[in-house]
Amino acid sequence: MSEYVQTFVQNQIGFITLDRPKALNSLSLDMVRELTQILLQWREADNVGAVFISSSSEKAFCAGGDIRFFYDAGTSTPRGDSALLEDFFTEEYALNHLIHFYPKPYIALLNGVVMGGGMGIAQAGPSCRMRIVTERTKMAMPEVNIGLFPDVGGGYFLSRAPGQLGTYLGLTGEIFKAADAIYAELADVYVPTSAIPALMHLLTSTQQADIRAAIREFAAPFAEEIKLEESSLATHRSLIDQYFSAGDVATIIATLSEDGSEFARQTLAVMQKRSPLLVCVTLEQIRRGAGMTVAACLRMERDMVRHCFKHGEVLEGVRALVVDKDNTPKWSPPSLGEVTPEMILPFFVSAWPDHAHPLRHLD
Repeated sequence: MSEYVQTFVQNQIGFITLDRPKALNSLSLDMVRELTQILLQWREADNVGAVFISSSSEKAFCAGGDIRFFYDAGTSTPRGDSALLEDFFTEEYALNHLIHFYPKPYIALLNGVVMGGGMGIAQAGPSCRMRIVTERTKMAMPEVNIGLFPDVGGGYFLSRAPGQLGTYLGLTGEIFKAADAIYAELADVYVPTSAIPALMHLLTSTQQADIRAAIREFAAPFAEEIKLEESSLATHRSLIDQYFSAGDVATIIATLSEDGSEFARQTLAVMQKRSPLLVCVTLEQIRRGAGMTVAACLRMERDMVRHCFKHGEVLEGVRALVVDKDNTPKWSPPSLGEVTPEMILPFFVSAWPDHAHPLRHLD
């Protein structure tokens, strides 16, 4: 049992509270296991008709996986072959699959920081999801910042965002807020934090059979507080679709370099800080993911993450960002011009035969 996951059942709703505020609810292996256990239990429970997951902290829903743990485990001998790392990603991705196909409404209150692994436990499938954002919501898939890629099903849900929005978010790792999240179809409704107590009262008292419909009705009066058409993603949508539709990162960088707009300059500056190799790997992941099932995407990402730790790029990224905090990662290779297809394609070669893949049972 994890001390960081609190649960109770009331009014036919199973409530999950992430309670690791000092780490912004970063997911540990124990937390992943506890979430999986309770969701499996509630899946069959007659007294639970829906799940509501939130945080005890206003600062963060979930900031992702515990990247310091990744570094400590990944730098143990032999490098990249830590059994704990293998267990973490296998079980985290299996949890993402469980959530995507959950047979009961799965409601996530995404207040505060929602990044990486936090997105993985927020982005349930269309048949069950209800994703609530607030004025404090700060979303991102920032993995390229540490030499990783947008995992936890990112290849699936980013590739299905409108136009090239998912490609842009995956390749830049930029933070986006409530209106952007709804515009990008990565959230459903907006509720201000001042109304959260009333929302909780609704959940614990309503007799309405369709809890998602009840939440939509509750949130409707607040929709006018955020204007989707004025969100950052909407404002720059035409440029995003134009530049990020290219088939390779070099072309995206070249066209951004030729554009004199402030958006293009800022985007270029951000991308030039990221791992050149993993930005290219991420583009390939998103393009492949567009034609794959959830299970296939997660199996692909399980292959990819193993290669990332074996290569060492993510360990260098975490060292620079979290451990030494010098913010000067020594990427390998150091420049985009040195990245070749022969470096990218091995990330998509499985380390296991199909019958032995750690996520072979997902369908």
